[in-house]
Amino acid sequence: MLNYFDSSSEFILENGQSLPSLRLAYHTFGKLNEKKDNVVWVCHALTANSNPLEWWDVLVGENRIIDPKKHFIICVNILGSCYGSTNALSENPTTKEPFYHDFPFFTIRDIVSGIDLVRKELQKKLGFEKIWLCIGGSMGGQQAMEWAIREPNLMENLALIATNACHSAWGIAFNTSQRQAIENDPTWQNNDKNAGLGGMKVARSIALLSYRNYEAYNLTQTDIDQRTQNFSAESYQKYQGEKLAQRFDAFAYYNLSKAMDSHNVGRSRGGIENALSKIKAKTVVVSITNDVLFPSDDQKLLAKYIPNAGYFEIKSPYGHDGFLLEGEKLSNILLENILHQSLKVGFLS
Repeated sequence: MLNYFDSSSEFILENGQSLPSLRLAYHTFGKLNEKKDNVVWVCHALTANSNPLEWWDVLVGENRIIDPKKHFIICVNILGSCYGSTNALSENPTTKEPFYHDFPFFTIRDIVSGIDLVRKELQKKLGFEKIWLCIGGSMGGQQAMEWAIREPNLMENLALIATNACHSAWGIAFNTSQRQAIENDPTWQNNDKNAGLGGMKVARSIALLSYRNYEAYNLTQTDIDQRTQNFSAESYQKYQGEKLAQRFDAFAYYNLSKAMDSHNVGRSRGGIENALSKIKAKTVVVSITNDVLFPSDDQKLLAKYIPNAGYFEIKSPYGHDGFLLEGEKLSNILLENILHQSLKVGFLS
């Protein structure tokens, strides 16, 4: 069910700027059980929405490891995203026009502050005390980790998939190149909802190179007919840009990528090791071995410094996108290490 959290109070950002009000869209699925201890909170990544049954159906849905028949599932569309939450195309109360380029810079910590407001409202309304499982991959994992540090007594279990404690120089370079593509679109400076869309299509093409890898492209985009132009890989890159432009806007893409770059759990906390040591939840850290965007060293660091963490690797031909596609492998890790069952799951028909 789609819901909205609305606050008319000023929302103060980490850098001291503020938004005059805040709206966050969120979905809930399933019901609280009698003990109210079956809450699963899903944190979404860069261009997803608050309905994980749409974009993470290999993990979330009926007869999946996260099942609305068993769990009360919550997912919030994050600040700055364009699926119902306050973003650059929302009305600026001062001008009565969309914010456009005047939307303030925000960080992962600001995103988590918004999520936590929804949590507090739902706790008060529904009466649950803890989140049984908080799970996120990629940018969603960054949020889940930041939240677990900030609220160490809130979560029983934490699953961090293909993510990191501090966004790497490598990841920042990829995001910067994507933003440069948007900036070099001549329409980007316009105050218009379609500004920068051409640049965003190129940005998406750049991003795909980090989401997949050499093996994935050779597996899925190799041509066997000896053509000399109009290659499958070429059309794939173009198609993915067009596809994103039908559901996303360049303002959200630009601002969310900057928020992703801001991620550093050690900032003002005495460093990464000290920050991660504050996590109390039982933690499953999952790495995808050929992920070029979030390589395994990132996850090994998490498992090293989070006190009650286990480290697990998945071999996948899909690189970083494996966190969205490898449902059976991820489910088995969660099943054995959070649900404490040895039975393997078999699905993905």
